[in-house]
Amino acid sequence: MRKLTLLIVFITWTGLSLFAQPGKGTKWTADGKGYYRVDDSGIAAVSLTGGQPVTKIAASAYNNLPLKDFTFSADEKKVLLYTNSQKVWRYETRGDYWVLDLSSGKLQQLGADRPSASLMFAKISPDGTKAAYVSEHNIFVEDLVNGGVKQLTKDGSRRLINGTFDWAYEEEFGCRDGFRWSEDSKSIAYWQIDATKIRDFLMIDNTDSIYSFTVPVEYPKAGESPSACRIGVVDVSSANTTWMKVPGDQQQHYIPRMEWIPGKRSLIIQQLNRKQNESKIMVCDAVSGAVTTLYQEKDSAWIDVKSRWDDDNIAGWDFTGKGKGFIWVSEQDGWRHLYSIDLADGKATLLTPGNYDVINIKKIDEANNVIYILASPENATQQYLYKVPLKGGKATRVTPADQPGVHDYRISPYSGLAIHEFNNSYTYPVAEVVQLPAHKSFDNRVAQALKEAAETPNPAKFFSVTTADGVQMDGWMKLPLNFSPQKKYPVVFYVYGEPAAATATDSYGAGHNFLYRGNMDEDGYIYISMDNRGTPLPKGRQWRKSIYRKVGIINARDQAMATKELLKQHAYMDPERVAVWGWSGGGSMTLNLLFQYPEIYKTGIAVAAVGNQLTYDNIYQERYMGLPQENREDFVKGSPVSYAKNLQGNLLYIHGTGDDNVHYQNAEMLLNELIKYNKQFQFMSYPNRTHSISEGEGTSAHLSTLYTNYLKSHCEPGGK
Repeated sequence: MRKLTLLIVFITWTGLSLFAQPGKGTKWTADGKGYYRVDDSGIAAVSLTGGQPVTKIAASAYNNLPLKDFTFSADEKKVLLYTNSQKVWRYETRGDYWVLDLSSGKLQQLGADRPSASLMFAKISPDGTKAAYVSEHNIFVEDLVNGGVKQLTKDGSRRLINGTFDWAYEEEFGCRDGFRWSEDSKSIAYWQIDATKIRDFLMIDNTDSIYSFTVPVEYPKAGESPSACRIGVVDVSSANTTWMKVPGDQQQHYIPRMEWIPGKRSLIIQQLNRKQNESKIMVCDAVSGAVTTLYQEKDSAWIDVKSRWDDDNIAGWDFTGKGKGFIWVSEQDGWRHLYSIDLADGKATLLTPGNYDVINIKKIDEANNVIYILASPENATQQYLYKVPLKGGKATRVTPADQPGVHDYRISPYSGLAIHEFNNSYTYPVAEVVQLPAHKSFDNRVAQALKEAAETPNPAKFFSVTTADGVQMDGWMKLPLNFSPQKKYPVVFYVYGEPAAATATDSYGAGHNFLYRGNMDEDGYIYISMDNRGTPLPKGRQWRKSIYRKVGIINARDQAMATKELLKQHAYMDPERVAVWGWSGGGSMTLNLLFQYPEIYKTGIAVAAVGNQLTYDNIYQERYMGLPQENREDFVKGSPVSYAKNLQGNLLYIHGTGDDNVHYQNAEMLLNELIKYNKQFQFMSYPNRTHSISEGEGTSAHLSTLYTNYLKSHCEPGGK
């Protein structure tokens, strides 16, 4: 789920690099010793080991189209070009596609007779002769030789979606591209999402015309049944679809993953029940549609999907042995571990024994019988590269021991080279190329950056605090400049606290408040962030899943009790000047802290908060809270609106009226409760702005100024 959008760029580094964004979606050269990028010359190959970029395709060859993305065919004789991209909800997944034949120089637009910028997820077939794409909820295939176009599905509409997904699947599972070519280029497997029974949530646009109009979003709220989902395999020649006979009610189950099994006319899928605590891996015969269950597991809370351990990427399947098995991730023994699943009998073999969590899979290197993973057994605020034997065993650290912080790696699939990316709370993001497994750096950029940053003035300090409940929480603290322990300073807490994100990692940006105009430590604030139980830290299943059915209760109590302990331990923290703020789930946390613990928190600034958990989408809210039909009281107990009557301090509430994620109705429901009990507060709505509140001229500056002025007015800066 992506309730936190704008904030995490300052906490979780997303791949800044000296190599012009080779991060997510790196397009490696065939030998794995370089990658492709777009520059002024066109599409260029950049060597990882040095030298000037070499232009592979001149921009003039594709008429200098402003490229959003590009993809080579399997034989690199053609390149698919993506341009004129348009936003569909949160991502620019709709636009125009062109195919350039590198041998003949022929440049042709796909779907030329379709509406402009209406194509989605175009892909060249494995044999390079055809391209398929989605347009207006239907799947098309186009012959790259004669230009003939065939429509493979004809029932698509806004409510019956072929080859892509509805709002909730995209938002909460990361599902966007909804079709896959078969290896022989004769068939396409695809999702069909039936949202005809999903009610529209109507957002109101009051700013783009004299008369207002509604913007409908098929949005299943918590307690409402999700869209029905099924998997079909369409024959490219006949356009006939065979539907997979997946057992279970199509509207009470999810299918977040589907891929072809290598070398077979079979699909492998993952099915989750609606509560997302039962997972089944099924094999589907693409010809007959017959389905058999290979492997299944249950959890008393919920089961995460692949994107949680694969760079937010739901697509793909970690096959091994040319499709004889695959790597799976499970928390069944209390830790997030890798398992090898045999495709013949479903037998699972533990590969990573020990009391630690696998954070991420970075590469399955069968040639060298090793799997590279990210982990951090000793410090949950950091992450490092480890390797484990392909057949299982002890994890060995690869990242040097003298580089504390957050490390990530983009490892070439075809060589032992990797782009090593690093940052910590006081070191600006830096990248270098390393040779694995020796971790030999070609230029020692990371070591040099660490050395230079060691003298950073007034860095954030990391600490642990144990609450009265015995919960040990990690956090960072930024003290004011010219700090004197004999004075008392105002304290500002930055919070999130839900399963979607952590805020107190050892990452660049720790101690920095991006909404504050000026410098908080210069102005005399203590700035703190802590991670409570339920946040996605590598502290074991119990830490992460203890929040189940208790969002808004257990996380708020952890934060409040930790704050109380800090105030007791540090006489320089002024208990009369304690403020808290957060965005999205952090906005919800801010409201709950201000309302449930008014004796601790005196000022709160909540942005785009879920005020009532029953208003949020079912995939996210039911995953962590259960079904309202079974335990509605938990949703009520965890919602800020239930405690609005307790407001005693200062509240600034901010929301965009065009928020398709956390709907503006949350603001109005909360406002009604505050008004009912004559609670005075300040409110700011941003007309037609989305969840990020970033659209429109002057918006960011206005929001920042509003935030800063309110904080200074109600939580006075400086030591006393």
